Amino acid sequence: MVVRHFSPRRRAVGTRRTGAFRALVAGIACLLAQAALAADTIRLAVQKTGTLAWEIAVVRAHGLDSKAGLTIRAIELATPEAGKIALRGGSADVIVSDWLWVSRERHLGAKLVFHPYSSALGAVMVPRSSSVRTLADLKGKRLAVAGGPLDKNWLLLQGGMRLEGIDLKAQADVVYGAPALLAEKTLQGEMDATLNYWNFGAALEARGLRRLAGIEDVLPKLGASGRPALIGYVFDEAWAAKNRDALARFLAMTREAKEILAQSDAEWDRIAPLIGATDPAMLKVLRERYREGIPRRPLADEQADAEALYHVLARLGGAELVGPGSALAPGTFYSAPPGN
Repeated sequence: MVVRHFSPRRRAVGTRRTGAFRALVAGIACLLAQAALAADTIRLAVQKTGTLAWEIAVVRAHGLDSKAGLTIRAIELATPEAGKIALRGGSADVIVSDWLWVSRERHLGAKLVFHPYSSALGAVMVPRSSSVRTLADLKGKRLAVAGGPLDKNWLLLQGGMRLEGIDLKAQADVVYGAPALLAEKTLQGEMDATLNYWNFGAALEARGLRRLAGIEDVLPKLGASGRPALIGYVFDEAWAAKNRDALARFLAMTREAKEILAQSDAEWDRIAPLIGATDPAMLKVLRERYREGIPRRPLADEQADAEALYHVLARLGGAELVGPGSALAPGTFYSAPPGN
């Protein structure tokens, strides 16, 4: 029998080699993990003038995409409808739309899902010197409504007023049109009031018009417990399951961008040219209204309010708006798997 004797020096050399090997393996694993993260690309449909474009500018300025291990490929589109086409056609992974459309698509067989993005809602604006003091005073007035007869802000306003015995569609002189055009006509005195999207309402407020009421003011009458997010990120259910980790990082990244905009006035000064804010007063109002619309409620509360408001919208908008569904389609709201 041969007995081998190992010296302490040889043991130390072996230990160092083993430690170096383990460090090398750990380093390679780390690099591979980073490479895997960097490979995650999300194609995001963005309107050039929309709030999502503001947030993506913040993401890139602060390197939040790199921090999340994501490549955000922004696909610039002219209209929300173009975003829907891009998503359904497979050229975009994520768009911003509303839960009503998602529910309609699910009833028709498409497995789309919704995650809250913004609870900024439209508002009724009137000239500062107007005799209109309450929503009931809109009877007999020339009311400009942005978006058309099936616009959600308009339907919700009608629903709230009908509970007070007022049918604005019949009792006001309603004019439909593009939000920018109607905002300008209201400024020129051609309209007694306008129901416009939140950002146009904020711009009008900065230019001297008075905020008569926000749509959030009528929602408690319709069964909502708070200020719901009507607008959200929309994506395909199967895509979400396949890209669960990347999606979780994307949602966390966008929340971080929102928090920067919630806390930093200086950040708003930086993105002012992108927003198109022409003066500090306009930037201030836009900033305040945006911050009011950052969703902070539990997902269960958002879903409960959506279910309540769905019935109002379905009653007023009919099948043309909601499709064949009599209630919010099950699975409309995206629920991240445990651990995300």
